[in-house]
Amino acid sequence: MQVIPAIDVLGAKAVRLRKGRYDEVTVYHDHPAELAREWAADCERLHVVDLEGARAGSPVQRELIRELVRAFGAGVQVGGGVRSFSAVEDYVALGVDRVVLGTAALKDPSLVERAATAFPQRIILAVDARGGMVATEGWLEQSETRAVDLVRRFAEFPLAGVLYTDIDRDGTEVGPNVAETARLARDTGVPVIASGGVGTLAHLRELCAAEAGIVAAIVGRALHEARFSIREAISAAGVPSGARPE
Repeated sequence: MQVIPAIDVLGAKAVRLRKGRYDEVTVYHDHPAELAREWAADCERLHVVDLEGARAGSPVQRELIRELVRAFGAGVQVGGGVRSFSAVEDYVALGVDRVVLGTAALKDPSLVERAATAFPQRIILAVDARGGMVATEGWLEQSETRAVDLVRRFAEFPLAGVLYTDIDRDGTEVGPNVAETARLARDTGVPVIASGGVGTLAHLRELCAAEAGIVAAIVGRALHEARFSIREAISAAGVPSGARPE
């Protein structure tokens, strides 16, 4: 299972929100590119969220994303406000390896289908849920759609995977929702990236042991607050630490 460090950007700084609340922001680094450069030696992928874009409904931090791609290299995946095909194309042109689509899956399902077809294995479907129900608009709105039903709708398309976030655990470090994450992977057959709540190495080991379909885990606050190092996280997830894979 891969470990993917996360950089959430707001005001061009690396931050974390607690449970997706914009009024509960912690700033961790004034220069996110320095973090990207630091993690590049050990990680295959970097997860970036444009929080302003998620709230605005269109990408805001394009230049910062460009800088992060230059700092990290290949393997950057970006989400937050990507709700048009042109936005997907723009990110691909910037050198982003994978583009994350979330709200679009409910508001404009044809966009997910078109993007996944045009860029096979480069589109990640983000499913953010509370109590198993999908939230949209940067987590500001709650839908009546079950997460598993949404993923099944797009399972036939060449997605890179599904990023599943339990919003009530995001940024809390209380542990990921292992049962729901494993169930989503098992019931849909789509590779799942776990997100939200990882705070200890034990949480990573639990995810790794839960279900073969959980292919990666996003880690944010725990790394920013030095609960453990990126190399320790990679080792706990069952991958030998050391040089970045070619």
